[in-house]
Amino acid sequence: MELIFLGTSCMVPTKERNVSSIYLDYEGEGILIDCGEGTQRQLNIVGIQRNRVKKILISHFHGDHVSGIVGLLQTIGNELDGATLEIYGPTGTKKFMGHILHSCHFDLNLELKIHEVKAKKVITFYENDKYKLEAVELEHGIPCLGFSFIEKDKRKILMAKLNKYKLGSGPLIGKLQRGKDIIFKDKKIKAEDVTRIEKGKKISFISDTVFTENCIKLAEESDIMISEASYTSKLEEKAEKYKHMTAKQAAYIANTAQVKRLILTHISQRYKTDEEILEEAKTVFEDVEVAYDFKKVKI
Repeated sequence: MELIFLGTSCMVPTKERNVSSIYLDYEGEGILIDCGEGTQRQLNIVGIQRNRVKKILISHFHGDHVSGIVGLLQTIGNELDGATLEIYGPTGTKKFMGHILHSCHFDLNLELKIHEVKAKKVITFYENDKYKLEAVELEHGIPCLGFSFIEKDKRKILMAKLNKYKLGSGPLIGKLQRGKDIIFKDKKIKAEDVTRIEKGKKISFISDTVFTENCIKLAEESDIMISEASYTSKLEEKAEKYKHMTAKQAAYIANTAQVKRLILTHISQRYKTDEEILEEAKTVFEDVEVAYDFKKVKI
C-alpha cells in the first residue's frame, strides 16, 4: 500500500504545488481522492498509468478538487476501452457529473458508475473482502465529505513455525490462512499455532472544512490522518470565514482522535515554506509533517 500526493496546494496551483489530489495504491488498485486541474499530468510525471485508477472519491465540487476529471475520463477511456470507473461524492454528485460530462465533446469509452453518499454520521459506503471505505459529512458551506480507507485484518502464516511440519504449498495453506485447523500426515495443525493476525491499516482524509466533531469521529485511531491545514492560527478568522482549518486545529483533531501520524496538505500559497505550518502543528501533535507534490508514503 502506498500514498502519493499529486497536489497539495489550496485553491490555486503554484510553481511548487498543484491543486488537490491524492493517489492511494492498494495491491495495484488505484483510488484517487479528489482530482484537481492537472491531476493526470501529475500521474504521468510520477509514472502511474492513469487507467489504474478504479475509484475517484470526491470530497466536494469546488473547482480545485474536480477540474481535472474531464481530461482523466477521456484518457482512461482512450487507453482502456470498456473500463469501469466508480465515482463517489456528496449530495449533488450526479448533477455535477452530468454537467461535467456535457461540458465538451468526447466519446466516453468506459462504464461510469456514479454514487452519492449521504453521511450525517460515519458510515461504510463500500466494502469488499480486503477493505472498506467510510465517509462522513464535513462543514464547508457546500456538501462535502471526509473519507477513511480501512484495510481488513489479515491472517499471516508464520513460516518459521510451519516449516517444521514440512507441509509445503497447496490448499491446506489456504485453510490455515482462513483460520481453519488442518490434518496433515495424521497430525492436527492448529491455525492459531502457525499464524498470527495482522491488524489492517486505517487512513483518513479530511478535506476542506471548519473544525467539526465529525473529523474526530472519522479519524479515530487512524494510522495516518491526512488533513487540510490552509492557514496558521494567525489567520484563524480568515479560516473560519472561508470554512477551512488551521494547522493547530488539524493537530488537535489528530491528538484527540489518537492517530499515529499526521500529514498536512492543502496549504495556502501565502506560505512559501512549510516551517510556519509545521511549527504550529507540532505544538499540539508531535508526529506531523507537511506534504509536498510527489511525496510518497509506504504503508
